[in-house]
Amino acid sequence: MPNYSIIQKDFYRESGKWLSTFEILTKCINPNLHFIYILRKAQKHKENAVMGIFWRIVLRHYQIKYGYQIYPETEIGEGFYIGHWGSLVINPKAKIGKNCNIAQGVTIGQQNRGRFVGFPTIEDEVWIGTNAVIVGGVTVGRNVLIAPNAYVNFDVPADSVVVGNPGKIYSTRKSTVGYINNKV
Repeated sequence: MPNYSIIQKDFYRESGKWLSTFEILTKCINPNLHFIYILRKAQKHKENAVMGIFWRIVLRHYQIKYGYQIYPETEIGEGFYIGHWGSLVINPKAKIGKNCNIAQGVTIGQQNRGRFVGFPTIEDEVWIGTNAVIVGGVTVGRNVLIAPNAYVNFDVPADSVVVGNPGKIYSTRKSTVGYINNKV
């Protein structure tokens, strides 16, 4: 695979095509892709004093405009995909792997007490449905589907589906087949 940028990999997830810089900018009419573009620029320049401040200000503007609360400190793997426009909250200390899909209304946050104090780690190829909540120092394994409205405050093994509140785990190797397309 040629040396594509992380932004190109994120945009590939949406279109299934490798895009030029101009084509990426034209796709930024979509709020989801526009926000991802700004987020990746803020992440790229977070160590640079001048450009870092500039991209943080731009990112803050679009966090408010689009309702996405994702910060440059959040570790997010390539091939990140936001499925729909709508509020989204991700703790800056959360970790998200490659080829992950997140729908609107999702909260990925910290838990301050109990057995799983801390921040979630979400591995590769995880699909998170509308209004799902993942909290605490939990690990969501690879190839997991978290159904809409599921509440996850426990570790989830790889190759499984989580449904309900409280969440219930069902093991299956085909959990994300047809849900995660155009993997990078």
